[in-house]
Amino acid sequence: MAAKTPATPPSPVAQFETSLDELEQLVQKMEKGDLSLDDSLAAYERGVGLYRQCQGALEQAELRVRLLTDPTDPETAQPFQPDAA
Repeated sequence: MAAKTPATPPSPVAQFETSLDELEQLVQKMEKGDLSLDDSLAAYERGVGLYRQCQGALEQAELRVRLLTDPTDPETAQPFQPDAA
């Protein structure tokens, strides 16, 4: 019988959409105003954590793009500018 290898957790970039969806649902619950003060504080704390996860994922994605653009000097990579029509 083959030994199970522990599943590698998905990267923050891969979890971005899941975290963003959860954050949006949390905001909707809080905007309804039906939560108790304690539940509101817990929801706010969770929301801050989700926001930070999303921000970190975006920063990692940007770094990956910069590395792909110029692997020898990612700091000189320029932001993408679409052609003006």
